[in-house]
Amino acid sequence: MIPPTQQGRREFILANTRLQRPPHVPEIELHLADEITPIWMLTEEALAEIGLPPPFWAFAWAGGQALARFLLDSPQAVAGKRVVDFASGSGLVGIAAKLAGAKDVLCADIDAYCEAALALNAQTNGVACSFTGQDLLDAPAPAWAEVILAGDICYEKPLAERLMAWLAVARAAGVTVLIGDPGRSYFPRSGLIKLAEYQVATTRELEDMAVKRTCVWAMP
Repeated sequence: MIPPTQQGRREFILANTRLQRPPHVPEIELHLADEITPIWMLTEEALAEIGLPPPFWAFAWAGGQALARFLLDSPQAVAGKRVVDFASGSGLVGIAAKLAGAKDVLCADIDAYCEAALALNAQTNGVACSFTGQDLLDAPAPAWAEVILAGDICYEKPLAERLMAWLAVARAAGVTVLIGDPGRSYFPRSGLIKLAEYQVATTRELEDMAVKRTCVWAMP
């Protein structure tokens, strides 16, 4: 199958999502999927048939919503700083960082659809974020980074272990590390500082409950 162009990805997103405001971050508007959008009903087999990776970018996950909420309520965490939004998905967290006054925001995700989603969502919210499709875990964190943001990144054990080790190296180099997590299975239970706790509305199609207790953590 021939990979879609960036314009093709943009058109697919526009055709299969609708503009919505995540319940915990109503200040931000995103192109998202729900039960009345076509992509909502696609099975894993159907996604594979059309060459589409799992569309994580089409949903505002609880960890990302909590982290975005924290940034908007505590803009001093990123104001005037150079920020990396790791596994950016829809771009929700990166957009929140920019709205909170971040100097520069780099959204990173290995799914090429995230670049198109970010472009649409950043434009909708009147901000500019850059994007990279490189796997940042293959090298140390960018030397210029002052803050790394990561939401909902501990759902698979190998990735969680690799990522937490990468973040620890960045923290040792002086980078502020903030993580949003709703109690994912492989999230570390110790060694972090809890900065905030939220009750984030979600759906049972995405999560195991309608409201997820979700926290924002910092690496000490």
